[in-house]
Amino acid sequence: MGKAVSNGTIKTIDRQKRIYFDGHWIKHYPYPNSLAYKKELIDRLTKRVFRHTEPGINTPGSRLEEVREAYNTCNEPAQQRVLASMLAGALLNRGSDILTKVVELEEMGVTVKSNNELLRECGRCFMGALEYGKHIRPLHGSEELDELWGEPFKAFTMPIDQFLETRYIKMAHAMNDIDLISKTLIKLFESDDVFSGVPELIGELSEAAKLAIETDKRDRDIIYIWPRLVAAADSLNEFEPLVPEGAAHRVRTMGRRGVLLIKEGTDLIVELANIRVPKPKSTEGLLGRCRAFAKRYLQSEAAAE
Repeated sequence: MGKAVSNGTIKTIDRQKRIYFDGHWIKHYPYPNSLAYKKELIDRLTKRVFRHTEPGINTPGSRLEEVREAYNTCNEPAQQRVLASMLAGALLNRGSDILTKVVELEEMGVTVKSNNELLRECGRCFMGALEYGKHIRPLHGSEELDELWGEPFKAFTMPIDQFLETRYIKMAHAMNDIDLISKTLIKLFESDDVFSGVPELIGELSEAAKLAIETDKRDRDIIYIWPRLVAAADSLNEFEPLVPEGAAHRVRTMGRRGVLLIKEGTDLIVELANIRVPKPKSTEGLLGRCRAFAKRYLQSEAAAE
């Protein structure tokens, strides 16, 4: 037996530097250990989290005190929840604004020490955003929100290499979810002519999704990977079951319900590729519905034969 590969091992594979985490060799990008890079990283994480939360909470940092006053004086619970979400957004943006100014000072040659009041205030803003972020409603689902919303704060407080290690772990776990989903769906549909062509499309979608997860959006390869992912997803979402004319009601029903599972699995894989964090509850829910489908249609069909 070969020696197990340790997490964090870096190796060049096919002229591409990769890092190993939890079963996957993931693209490894060089990064500068600087405050400017940390600020750039936080900016990207902040934009990403706002894309996956309810609309209207991306409040400019300049309006922080105005939103805070509205939150403190509001007596209507439903509106206060929204104001808390807007306050979280304003705090997140204010922290990012302060960090931008600190980086500009450093670029001018002014050294800003870690105990400087500006950086302390920046940390308080990120911490406040994390606290009020509990009131935010996600755009899709809920299990990934804590992961996404907490990342700007983690990126600010943790050394860059440690933070990036947490990101690689999440990417690897998202890839594991995709592997589990795709293998389950392929096994479910590979032996029935009603779903001819689906296993190959799922395999293509899975491969493209994992490539999308590991590829930085600034990497030119994403220009070729993302269209490949979307094209495979479109083909699966447009799939029509090949139900023979005059087929029994049970076969027609199996085709309709199978299509719903295919679309659900497709959407979940694309979402995992987009957010780059695992969704264990959603994954297990889908797998449970796949097991129920197999028991209802495939196992009973085998018994009938």
